[in-house]
Amino acid sequence: MSAPKNRMDEQTIAMRVAREFEDGMYVNLGGGIPTLACNFVAEGREVIFQTENGGLGYGNIASTEEADWDMFNASFQPVTYAPGMSFFDHDNAFDMIRGGHIDLSVLGAMQVSEQGDLANWAIGNLVDYDGDVVAWIKTGRFPPGIGGAMDLAVGAKKVIVAMIHTTRDGSPKVVKECTYEITACRCVSLIVTDMAVIEVTPAGLVLKEVAPGLTPDDIQAVTEPELIIADDLKEVEL
Repeated sequence: MSAPKNRMDEQTIAMRVAREFEDGMYVNLGGGIPTLACNFVAEGREVIFQTENGGLGYGNIASTEEADWDMFNASFQPVTYAPGMSFFDHDNAFDMIRGGHIDLSVLGAMQVSEQGDLANWAIGNLVDYDGDVVAWIKTGRFPPGIGGAMDLAVGAKKVIVAMIHTTRDGSPKVVKECTYEITACRCVSLIVTDMAVIEVTPAGLVLKEVAPGLTPDDIQAVTEPELIIADDLKEVEL
């Protein structure tokens, strides 16, 4: 199975995700594509980003020149400090998450089902770790893990998945039922991919937006469940 070539890049996916940020929201960005969304907050809008490793109110992803390797996000990318930023331990970070204080969680995924079930984690062993945490992080050579995904999927008021629409071999990642380990059931509200924006509803998956140059048939060809075409279907707006 192969997907069309007209697909958005990861930065564009993150830009579309950022359109969902409302003024005053507390937002947690998971590893991978979601972390990029902090760079695209609309002008004049305040969004407070929380990271489960103990930061609240960080700014953009830092450039090499301004990087402080004591402050990084869920993808182990250094981020900038924002005015009023605070720091705390994991206990307090997860109190915020489990206590329902996060308005929006944006997570990556291996699969999302038509019911909104999420599968987004894997187990592996740490590699090339010699006790120097900063050096290890900079290599980028570490496997995926559970992280805070299970807590975020059920603790956040809303969950958005940001991901590539298909696997490397072109197989669907939007599926009827997840075949990977479930992170959480019926938790996803919106799916933003490099091909489309899909809303999870009780009636099924509603195709709301398509990437420029693509058609509903293109999206359906690489999506396992039957899609409901929105009456106001449009191209992705950034």
